[in-house]
Amino acid sequence: MTDNTIKIIVPNYFSGRRADLTIHTLIPDYSRARIQKWIKKGFVLINNKKITSKEKLTGGESISIKIQVDEQSKYYNPENISLNIIHEDQDIIIINKPVDMVVHPAVGNWSGTLLNGILFHIPDNNRLPRGGIVHRLDKNTSGLMVVAKNEIAQLNLVKQLQSKKVYREYRAIVWGQVWKNNTINEPIGRHPTVRVKMAINHVNGKESITHYEVLERFGIHSYLRCRLETGRTHQIRVHMMHNLSPIVGDPTYGLKKIIPTKDMSDVLREATVNFPRQALHAISLGLIHPSTKKQMKWEIGLPEDMKGLLDLVRAESHIDEKEFKIDKSNFFVGRDDYLEEDLEFEDE
Repeated sequence: MTDNTIKIIVPNYFSGRRADLTIHTLIPDYSRARIQKWIKKGFVLINNKKITSKEKLTGGESISIKIQVDEQSKYYNPENISLNIIHEDQDIIIINKPVDMVVHPAVGNWSGTLLNGILFHIPDNNRLPRGGIVHRLDKNTSGLMVVAKNEIAQLNLVKQLQSKKVYREYRAIVWGQVWKNNTINEPIGRHPTVRVKMAINHVNGKESITHYEVLERFGIHSYLRCRLETGRTHQIRVHMMHNLSPIVGDPTYGLKKIIPTKDMSDVLREATVNFPRQALHAISLGLIHPSTKKQMKWEIGLPEDMKGLLDLVRAESHIDEKEFKIDKSNFFVGRDDYLEEDLEFEDE
């Protein structure tokens, strides 16, 4: 391979096979669909001549393929950013994303992102759409993400996400006494008046399903396990707001003021008022490995900030007989200065 061009000789046992299928077999890191596009645009030559995807080969031909880098990736720069790598092999990398890290470069966040770090760690990912990223976490949601290291793995993971085969489990500390396990099945789409927000949208929203389980219930808060069946932008955050159990610290879908109550200590009130991000963490991730086809699963612990908050919440008074309720008037309605990373991405 020279100057981003691959040159290969077609083995004789490929005689009679289509050109696109043969090339895909010989360089499996690139999808058949992408190879077909390259053939159509003249980036693939056989014996120095342009061909069609359906053309049959006889064996012994000289193929020249000019690899085309994803256009968007030309604007992304590798940066030596420390990554907390949980697992890595030739196809995928599992990363524990920290709080305050944007996943993908966008207006206002062109550097310091997870993608910038990935491109430094895996330079070849600059050939892939979105640098191999197949889903995302919000800037201030921590936890597990999978990133593909080649196009075949990326397409496989995207299909698994679309067919709901990827297991994604979260932990959330929320306001309110949540009394029973449940499933929220409410479509999510753009907020009708606040552009940077998402909302329950029965007109233009997409199917959105979140399963949640009460792990612990306290006087004023609850600790939940949330599992995504679908993956929409801000899904858990929007669904928890709709459930009248907004996530502690959420600057967009949380409480605009702390509800006064004699049951809250000054320490807890201070901790919840000043908790610097949504108390949401992607704790577990499961998928079918793109190459081995084996089921794999990873799990990590809570980050220190959520551990500390949970300790304070556990110190609350005992659950009252009267249920602690939250009124819709206590929610944020949106902030003009709120900057969220590219909403084109799906997944919480």
